[in-house]
Amino acid sequence: MPLRYLHTMVRVKDLDASMKFYSLLGLKETKRMDNEKGRFTLVFMAPEGQEDCPVELTYNWDGDDALPSDSRHFGHLAYSVDDIYAMCQHLMDNGVTINRPPRDGHMAFVRSPDNISIELLQAGDALPRQEPWASMENTGHW
Repeated sequence: MPLRYLHTMVRVKDLDASMKFYSLLGLKETKRMDNEKGRFTLVFMAPEGQEDCPVELTYNWDGDDALPSDSRHFGHLAYSVDDIYAMCQHLMDNGVTINRPPRDGHMAFVRSPDNISIELLQAGDALPRQEPWASMENTGHW
């Protein structure tokens, strides 16, 4: 029986802040559904040209007191990037904490405004080690 990936869903507390964060990663809104009766909004965001692999941001209009929490049972979302150093610098320049810097030129972790762990992986081979990343310490959980 064939299986087809559809999407990953994450709950968000502040839809605007979350959309801004995922936009910094290069994701764009591909679909939105507002459900008056259920009092929630679903926003699907994906990298350009990869609209069939979105993240679904689920926003409950009446709030969600459980968010953000540090529960790591979700795991993480992972995206490959062409230049991990440039992406991490771009995120830092926009106020995002790099929780696990790309010391190895290959992997970094950040967190969304809703505490979702995001793994960034260098496409292809790891980049040569470079400062300030090579000596940067971890910050918080990743």
